[in-house]
Amino acid sequence: MKIMLTNDDGINAPGIKTLKKVLEKAGHEIIVIAPTSQQSASSHSITLHKPLRIIKKSANEYAVSGSPADCVILASKVILKEVPDLVISGINGGQNMAEDILYSGTVAAALEAMFMGYRAIAVSISSYSNQKFITAAEFMREFISGGLQELIGKNEVFNINVPNLSRDKIKGVKITRVGNRHYKDFVREDTDQHGGKIFWIGGAKPLWQDVEGSDFKALYEDYISITPISPNFTVEASLQKINEWIERENFK
Repeated sequence: MKIMLTNDDGINAPGIKTLKKVLEKAGHEIIVIAPTSQQSASSHSITLHKPLRIIKKSANEYAVSGSPADCVILASKVILKEVPDLVISGINGGQNMAEDILYSGTVAAALEAMFMGYRAIAVSISSYSNQKFITAAEFMREFISGGLQELIGKNEVFNINVPNLSRDKIKGVKITRVGNRHYKDFVREDTDQHGGKIFWIGGAKPLWQDVEGSDFKALYEDYISITPISPNFTVEASLQKINEWIERENFK
């Protein structure tokens, strides 16, 4: 298969390098198109007000001076000579579950690939330290061999989260829903070198809701989570009541 790899951790991140090595060894044709530097939490931002550079690192490896979404756009419109069979974003260092998928550059890159008409998967592991990328990489190799990518529908991305465990400790795979989380002490106050007040966003550990069938629940129980996601934000159940309000208030 022709597979494009991207991420939000940057082209030199260990996750994407591990995945590339494992998939190439399995006989897949790999092209890497990833940001020049760390872009975590960049969400689906694209660069509009400054130029972007493409740096050719090797025959099938390109760094882009922009966001993960920028990488996919330039890949589609400038770099790729053939349509890839699959785009994989990752392996991200740190889980991408619950509301965090809205902030994730990893997931955004997969969604942008979907917009471009490609089958796409986002894959992450559930730790920011002592990361076992090889576990996720080997499972991705097996998922692809088993044809998981063929199940991806139109306007759909598979978001995969893998426990940061050795392979023998993974209990299995579960199909899941997007869970919920909230952060405590998410904003931290500090002072700069001149004594002025500054603020840091992030840093606190998320508090996950332990809901049956959720992505978090699967990872907590040492299962791989596969969540089919779509960018459709329309709340269908509310359309009728809003329409009735329009008619009642004569806003037609």
